[in-house]
This record gives sequence, structure tokens and C-alpha cells, in this order.
Amino acid sequence: MKIKIIKCLQDNFSYLIIDEKSQLACVIDPSEPDPIIDFLNHNTKITLKYILNTHHHYDHVGGNHKLKKKYNCKIIGFKGDKDRIPEIDILVDDNQIWKKDSFEAKIYHIPGHTTGHIAFHFYNEKKIFTGDTLFSLGCGRLFEGTYEQMFNSLKKIKQLPKDTEIYCGHEYTLQNSKFCIANDPENLKLKEKITIIKNNLRKNLPTVPTTLQDELECNIFLKAKDLKSFSKLRDLKDNF
Repeated sequence: MKIKIIKCLQDNFSYLIIDEKSQLACVIDPSEPDPIIDFLNHNTKITLKYILNTHHHYDHVGGNHKLKKKYNCKIIGFKGDKDRIPEIDILVDDNQIWKKDSFEAKIYHIPGHTTGHIAFHFYNEKKIFTGDTLFSLGCGRLFEGTYEQMFNSLKKIKQLPKDTEIYCGHEYTLQNSKFCIANDPENLKLKEKITIIKNNLRKNLPTVPTTLQDELECNIFLKAKDLKSFSKLRDLKDNF
């Protein structure tokens, strides 16, 4: 399974998941259609068959309509968001295994950022697409959910194998790192990660994927021991 990171809008990531044998592909959270179409126009053997949406925000579903119309692909999203995800075809639920062609992912309902947010965990490949719930060195703002929901959603992700690769929805890593180091100034692993982040950005490379191991060691939100400390950190970050 090959993953192509496609930058969209100002700081969004969309991801093309490509089965190199069949040349079938899924796209995760197409913020806008044109960068995905441009890639497919230059890689004509690849067939876009599925759109996977982590949540309903426009910067994650903005490409749904045009891509579906052009490629006749199916759109997969959370059953609780069936009225908010445009053009949705296939409804999935928490802990369900979604399996089509050579693609196989477990669905996690991870509310907090929105009430209907999900992650797609391609467990055979140890890759998870976390949308705007878990970022590299951060977590999503609470637009609809509660502190407790977000804390529990992050706990779900923390239970995965530590070598799981995490693909998130935005290039927020450098800004997130400033908050982490301000609240965890003696963290040597974090300092090393910040150096790598800056090097990547200087070369115009994305800072994702990250790994769960890295996030457990460096992400201040994943290091929060209880709901009270997590809630305090989330409030501090909102005003950072």
C-alpha cells in the first residue's frame, strides 16, 4: 500500500491510498478536488474508487462532489453524519471493519472536535488517519464535543501499537511544537523532534506521518494523566 500526501488549501493534507497491485485508490478527506485530479491526470493507471471522510467540516469534504461526479467513486463516512457529509454512500459505525477490494480498515468513533468524527485504522499496514482529532504534537479544538470525549478519543488511539504511523489533517506541527516545549521544556526527545520538523519544513517536506511512539513521548496532550490536566492544557492551547 502506497500513500501519496497531497497538500490542499492553505495547510490541509489529503491522502491517496494506492494499492500498487490493482492500482485502485482511496482518498482521505479531499479538501478540494483539483490537486487530487491533477495527481491522477499525471498517474493515469490509478483509479480512484473510494472517498473516506473523517468528519463533515468543509475543509475535509470540499472535494466530494466533483470527485464523485468525475470518477464515480463511493463516499464512506460515519453513520451519525449521514446528513452532514455531502454525497455520502456508505455508512460506517464505531469498531466496524470496512473492507472493499484490497482495502481494510477499522473504524473508530473519536468525537471531540466534532460529534461525528471517525478515524480509519488500516491495521494490517499499521497506519491510522486521524483527521482533526490527533495532530502531530497536538489535538483538535473542541467545536462540538466535550473535554471528556476528546480525552477518551485520544485514549483509544493511545492503545494502538506504538509503531503505528499517524496521518493527520493539517500541517500544524511546528506551531504545536511551540506549545509542547513551553509546557515540557526538559523533554530531550521533543527537542530532537523539533529539529527534524524544522529541517523538513525548510526542504518543503511534510512533517507527517508521525508515529504513536513519538506522540506518546512528545505530545503534551497524550502525556496528560487525567481529564482535569488534559482540560487545562486544551484551554491553555486555545489561548496560546
